Amino acid sequence: MISFLQVENLSKRFGEQLLFENITFGIGKNQKVALIAKNGMGKSTLLRIIAGKDSADTGSVIFRNDISIGILDQDPELNPENYVFEEVFNSENPTLKLIKTYEQAVKDNDASALEELIPQMDALAAWDYDTQVKQILSELKVDKYSQRIKELSGGQRKRVGLAKILISNPDFLILDEPTNHLDVEMTEWLEEYLEKTNATLLMVTHDRYFLDRVCDKIIEIDDFGLFAYEGNYSYYLEKRDERIEARNASTRPKTCYARNKNGCAGCRKPADTRQNTGSIISIK
Repeated sequence: MISFLQVENLSKRFGEQLLFENITFGIGKNQKVALIAKNGMGKSTLLRIIAGKDSADTGSVIFRNDISIGILDQDPELNPENYVFEEVFNSENPTLKLIKTYEQAVKDNDASALEELIPQMDALAAWDYDTQVKQILSELKVDKYSQRIKELSGGQRKRVGLAKILISNPDFLILDEPTNHLDVEMTEWLEEYLEKTNATLLMVTHDRYFLDRVCDKIIEIDDFGLFAYEGNYSYYLEKRDERIEARNASTRPKTCYARNKNGCAGCRKPADTRQNTGSIISIK
């Protein structure tokens, strides 16, 4: 499998609070990976560090050189002064720039501009892409093109941000709670879209059903380390329970018949200490 991302020994603190320490894992081309951890363990921060929007205290993030990367934050970074139309087409992708110009000419009924743009659309084979863009906007109910971003509700901004990142069509998608503010119909469409896309995916979401249908690998971070499960969410739950039971069995104290106040070494409760998460344990 071609490696798209390698994370090596990442650590991050906020003041005295340790979010994570020596995180190491890799993601290969076309994998769809969910990151799972308890609240407060820095999942969103880790995604932002991977995307280059935040910095780690130690460690490195290495992407394959020739891939494009897109991230959807929980609160997307959008230009509040832009109109929705401007924002969703705000990209350095030359085909997307052409589609934006073409759609603006259609909206303005500018026959002269269209006469020049249609051959350019043909030359770049942009018609299929244009159809896909319209489908994404339609399915996510992004239709208030003449409104400024600052006039939208939080849910509307999240959907604009999601539409923008999907339209940009990156090789590697990083999504933080993508189903927030989506209704059932939109969520089902997004499930199908992510299942079919060739993009590699790293995602955080609390929607377990969504995880089960979309992801084929689960990375879990807990107090005992980092664990990778090669399967969907249902498989992860099964194997996690087995792992926890095995750990509990190995630390369960033996019966002690010693008649002294201290007991024997075998029945003393082992210390519950946070372990270094540097080594990844793969569970299949």
